[in-house]
Amino acid sequence: MSAHVAPARRRSTRPLIAGLCTLAALGLTACGPGGTSGTSGSGGSRGGSGAAATKASGPFADLSGPQILNKAIKATKTASSVTLDMDVKNGEGPMKAYLALNTKGECAGTITMGTAGTMELIKTGDKAYFRVDEAFLRSENKDESPEETEAILKELKGRWMKSDASDPETKKDLEMCELDTMLAEFETGLNFARKGEETTVDGRKALKLTESDGKSTTTSYVATEGEPYLLKIVIQGGDEPGTILFRDYNKPVVAKAPAAKDVLDLDA
Repeated sequence: MSAHVAPARRRSTRPLIAGLCTLAALGLTACGPGGTSGTSGSGGSRGGSGAAATKASGPFADLSGPQILNKAIKATKTASSVTLDMDVKNGEGPMKAYLALNTKGECAGTITMGTAGTMELIKTGDKAYFRVDEAFLRSENKDESPEETEAILKELKGRWMKSDASDPETKKDLEMCELDTMLAEFETGLNFARKGEETTVDGRKALKLTESDGKSTTTSYVATEGEPYLLKIVIQGGDEPGTILFRDYNKPVVAKAPAAKDVLDLDA
């Protein structure tokens, strides 16, 4: 196997992980501007509806904006699994990801990095599997000779690369697959969330909450029926705008190892 294969794949996933985690942190930690001040959700006017003298009605009527958002974050942390549908942008360019992950460390999905191509990934048990398309392979090997590039294409096109999930480099690639790690970003704390109107997200009733730091605006949508899970986060403006949809809470994650004939073992 070409010595360029594993390093090329690993170099490509790190910026993606950083981008996804940064967006998650921006939207999910619920920090106020600067992360140093704000209302803690005691019902102050910054997080309320602006009508303190009038008895509130509707979903979460007795809670302020910050209290609702912190309640949603706490509920989301209890999920055993979730599917994340992300469309984000950072310094590496536009990225899209569709990942189903659970607290058992199982993960399956696809990641597309602009015009650079698409990577599929599966993590099950102690193994991780990656498969990339031709556009990805050509993009990652653009500095190689045409002969080397064609050799890599011949060897990898349509095949999965298998690696031990405990390998330090692979573990870095799989940070996005660890639900506990992702949910660690869901920290209750100070925020400036303001209640908005009722709406729907994927057919589910939701309450809109908005906060801004002057550079970007984060809008969170919280389920108003059943568990108050986060359903969607939208970040507008700033350096890293994007959208995260939260779907299929607590549903089984289908993460099955590919057929052996389609796998190339990177650790062999």
